[in-house]
Amino acid sequence: MGSDPDRRFRMTFTAGAEHIDFMGHVNNAVWLQWAQDIATAHWEAVADPAHVEAYLWVVTRHEIDYRGNIAEGESVIGATRIEQPPTGARFERLIDFMRAEGGKPLVSVRSTWAMIARDTGRLQRVPQDVAKRFLPAE
Repeated sequence: MGSDPDRRFRMTFTAGAEHIDFMGHVNNAVWLQWAQDIATAHWEAVADPAHVEAYLWVVTRHEIDYRGNIAEGESVIGATRIEQPPTGARFERLIDFMRAEGGKPLVSVRSTWAMIARDTGRLQRVPQDVAKRFLPAE
């Protein structure tokens, strides 16, 4: 787990028997769960603890491109990043899942997330001080 100067955050995921579908590879729903898992871990690792307490995130859209898959026992590295500043309460998160030995992404996810104020349960414009921890360095 970790991040780099471009603010990409990485995690390794290994396919267990519970992740495998009737085709013998990771089920589509598992890729979405892993996308949510890395997004949550990124938020908790990088955000100011006060922001973690004040805000929640919900997905408003997922778009997934499948170019390959993995079988039970195989691992991928998930790398997530946010390239553009938020628009109001929303921002776009990009996630690529690649084999550990490198190469092109097997699965790519583009998700739109919306910020919610924990105390009101309402959409909240993403404050600049929250966003800056996740955007590429200028």
